[in-house]
This record gives sequence, C-alpha cells and structure tokens, in this order.
Amino acid sequence: MAGVLVDTCGWVALVQSGLNMDSAMSNVIGKPDLIVINSVWKELEDLSKDKRGLLLDLLKSRSEIIDDPEGERHTDRMLIHLSKENGWPVLTIDTRLKQKLSDSRCSYIELVSGRMLRLVD
Repeated sequence: MAGVLVDTCGWVALVQSGLNMDSAMSNVIGKPDLIVINSVWKELEDLSKDKRGLLLDLLKSRSEIIDDPEGERHTDRMLIHLSKENGWPVLTIDTRLKQKLSDSRCSYIELVSGRMLRLVD
C-alpha cells in the first residue's frame, strides 16, 4: 500500500468525476492509504455545508486523519512538507499546488479530462 495525501479540491474532483476510487487509484498507485490532514478535513466539512454529495463518510472510513504538521500554517505548505518528508503523492487538481509540488520534487495524482487519474512524478 502507498500513502496518498488528499487535497480538498482533489477529493471534490474525484467525487464529481464519478470514477470508482479503488479502480482509478489501483491503476496509478496500487491500493492507496489515503491520508487527510486536519486542515483539509475542516475545509471539506465546511464545503459540505453548502455542497451535498462529497462522500465524507466514505473518505473518513477509508482514510487516516492526521494532525497538521507543526511549523506550517498554510494547507498547501503542509501538504508539500508531508509529501517531501514521506514520499507521498498528493491527490489534487490545484494548478498552483501542482507547480509547488513539482518545484519541491514531490509527486501528485491529478484527474485527467475528468475520466482517469494520472501520477506525475
């Protein structure tokens, strides 16, 4: 199993795509260990107040929710820090975050054309 950090917009895009998470992830990384930091979880909970169908119960049952890393205040920086430290790719569609991850020599998983996931190393 491989750790995968979940970004808010990455989870929303995956859910909205209607892809089967297990088969889509297995094609790019095998069986994932989804990891959600507290900041992302709070963002998702806030979003779910206005947007239904985010499948947060599914995410909660299939992931490990961990504390935000100390010393970082911005969610993107937290994800980059953990990705770099642990070698975990980040599930995201955020263009700026993807660029920051690339600049930091971190990998990410993106949704391509709303139909498949791709790992970018």
